[in-house]
Amino acid sequence: MQRKSKSQPKSKLKIGVLYGGRSGEHHVSLCSAASVVAALDKSKYDVIAIGIDRDGRWYVQDQPEIVADKAFGKILSLKKRGLWLVNHFEQQNKLHLYNLEASGEKVVVDLIFPVLHGTYGEDGTLQGLLELAMVPYVGVDVAGSAIGMDKDIAKRLLKEAGIPVVPWITVGRHEWREQPEKILRKAQKELNLPLFVKPLCTGSSVGIKKVKEKKELASAIDYAFQFDTRIMIETGIDCREIECAVLGNERPQASVLGEILPQHEFYSYEAKYLDPQGAKINIPAKIPARLAAALRQCAVAGFKALNCNSMARVDFFLDKKTGEFYLNEINTLPGFTSISMYPKLWEATGIPYSELLDRLVALAILRHREKSAIKTD
Repeated sequence: MQRKSKSQPKSKLKIGVLYGGRSGEHHVSLCSAASVVAALDKSKYDVIAIGIDRDGRWYVQDQPEIVADKAFGKILSLKKRGLWLVNHFEQQNKLHLYNLEASGEKVVVDLIFPVLHGTYGEDGTLQGLLELAMVPYVGVDVAGSAIGMDKDIAKRLLKEAGIPVVPWITVGRHEWREQPEKILRKAQKELNLPLFVKPLCTGSSVGIKKVKEKKELASAIDYAFQFDTRIMIETGIDCREIECAVLGNERPQASVLGEILPQHEFYSYEAKYLDPQGAKINIPAKIPARLAAALRQCAVAGFKALNCNSMARVDFFLDKKTGEFYLNEINTLPGFTSISMYPKLWEATGIPYSELLDRLVALAILRHREKSAIKTD
């Protein structure tokens, strides 16, 4: 009589949570990483934390440690140990990390979950690296990430798709150096006070100034140029700030809406992260059902117009006087901290945090399979 062989336990998916990075949102990323590492289901996944320092060096964390932080509550620590080399050629569709200071020490990852906010994290650069390495990863792919990060290109594509956006002009650093007076006149002629001045490719409200008087504009532009080589000057709207989370690849779905009620003059970096009472949140947002449906539909339309997939948080301005709405921006790698709107909106829609992470992993694997089937010979 032949005995039945015991079924081998299914090996866990090895997920590398990539965090830190070379952007002004480095610290925000440490906070997001702490939440993601804590919430990933350890019965399904082996979680490996990979920190990137401000100089761009990668460090595998032997034992990911969540520590207390005065500003953010809890963050994932980033310990610098070893000199790690990233490679993918040894085994297709897996990322290998070698410690050059410890012979034979190697870490292999099946899938990357990036929580790198801002430059070099959600602007398509990291996504391009992972595409070249043929490694599955969570989040919007190269084109959507690059477009979503560039506020000027995103606005032009949204406008082309018939989606309302706030009037703006874009200025390069060289233009500002050569013709500052011309730019000041143009902004004052084409846009209405108050104005917002923003770096073009940052998030988390880094580098943003609100300008109430003409005399403040030049210094606000100089400040924004500390964070990017191009900046945007935008008409300020007396508005309510409404946010919607989108999830999916070919058939994206929109969450319930949430409203941010800043307790500062606007939803600044300080209000978002450094002041515990910086903003109040209403989920669901208290707006008429027909308007809510229109905003959710517009969120999905904007998501598609910018060639997004996997996930994004779509932010709207709702004019308090006219009732008109404008799509402000699409965040392709939204915050995943314990207070971040993206997971909170899905939780209110019926998808708890841990299940949301499962769905994002599944979407990443599905997209990778479909891309892998593309003929390249």
